[in-house]
Amino acid sequence: MHRSTAEGATAVRGAWLVFAVGAAAYVVTVANRTSLAAAGLEAQERYAVGAGALSSFAVLQFLVYAALQVPVGVLVDRWGPRRLVVLGAAVMGAGQLLLALSTETWQAVLARVLVGAGDAATFISVVRLVTNWFPPRRVPVMTQLVGLFGQLGQVFSVVPLAALLHGPGWTPAYAGLAAFSVLAGVLSVLVLRDVPPGAPDPRTRRGVRQVAGDLRESLRHPGTRLGLWSHWATPFAGNAFAVLWGYPFLVSGQGLSTGTAGALLTLYTVVAAGAGPLMGTLVARHPLRRSWIVLAVVAGQAAAWAAVLAWPGRAPLALLVLLVVVLGTGVPGSLIGFDFARTSNPAHRLGGATGMTNVMGFASTVVLVLAVGVVLDLQGAGSPGAYSLGAFKLAFAVQFPLWALGVVGIVVSRRRTRELLAREGVVVPRMREAVRRDAAARRARGGAAHPGRDDALT
Repeated sequence: MHRSTAEGATAVRGAWLVFAVGAAAYVVTVANRTSLAAAGLEAQERYAVGAGALSSFAVLQFLVYAALQVPVGVLVDRWGPRRLVVLGAAVMGAGQLLLALSTETWQAVLARVLVGAGDAATFISVVRLVTNWFPPRRVPVMTQLVGLFGQLGQVFSVVPLAALLHGPGWTPAYAGLAAFSVLAGVLSVLVLRDVPPGAPDPRTRRGVRQVAGDLRESLRHPGTRLGLWSHWATPFAGNAFAVLWGYPFLVSGQGLSTGTAGALLTLYTVVAAGAGPLMGTLVARHPLRRSWIVLAVVAGQAAAWAAVLAWPGRAPLALLVLLVVVLGTGVPGSLIGFDFARTSNPAHRLGGATGMTNVMGFASTVVLVLAVGVVLDLQGAGSPGAYSLGAFKLAFAVQFPLWALGVVGIVVSRRRTRELLAREGVVVPRMREAVRRDAAARRARGGAAHPGRDDALT
């Protein structure tokens, strides 16, 4: 008994050590991802580009990220998450070093491509480590904790990096980020392991046809599609705000000081970090209510932005604070999409399903980041000297069609997922009466009840 208890304690310590290093790698990853957030104006001056070109830096980075999600998910299933975390850190370090030394636009573009490629390899690999090392009942909370610690990277890109940019300058700031990326890779080599000692290795050596078949099966499952649309609808507003357009909007549009704008972006990060464990706990306790949490996040963001855009002139600081707080729930809400993928797929399909889910949130982010820049340029407000509040309001209005598309996808996928759950004998509480009424109506007409639904009620 004593030996078993000691082994259990060692396993727990090992799981938390793996989590700590994986979360640290993700902190560095988010810092790399958002490292242009407080440098937008400096980047426009350094490379002499307009708003559309500036947005293309972030767009290309996110396109690379999104395009690599499914391949990375397949590689996680095949190679294991540890190798992908190390590879991602090395590639991001190379990208930031190139950015630190760059003086031409094409160099900056290539640097952001490398950052996007390295970023693509990290998050779903860390999520797989969590899945491999922790019991299923704890996975939703631990996944949210990964997101929470990742928000520290957002804080780093807003506060210390901005101080370095305004002090030592561009090259030391981004060379420092490159060094942190290399350090994260070294720690990952030394500490991370794919599975606990003695656990079966979940890596698979499946051929191309089998992998393609697994991806098709994952996509056919309505629960996977519910995860995809959940991840589409929730993070793009906060991502676009934090990664690129929030700082110019607050300073050049709303007339805030750079210090106040930085404080609001920091508040965004704090809220995102604090909301993560809360949402993880709710998901763990109420798994059949996950879609309602997602829809509440979307509704809150849309309402807050509608209030800011409809306000005559500059919005009061209290309303901008409310906007930032609500936007901070977007990324934690988006992580619920991964929980849908996890509970809808077997282990050998989990990497690909997670990758497809992650594509959606960054695809919507790409659309919004690019659209805001293009709409600003079309209004002749594409440079820092030409920014105006009216131009920003029109540009940010492009978010609403993206939310509408996501909500439709969530509602349709949720209905089909509930139908599948009913056939499998699981009925969410709000469906119970509807299922009974449907079965009674069919019997009254002399027909059979919907296959499987009666069984779900017994």
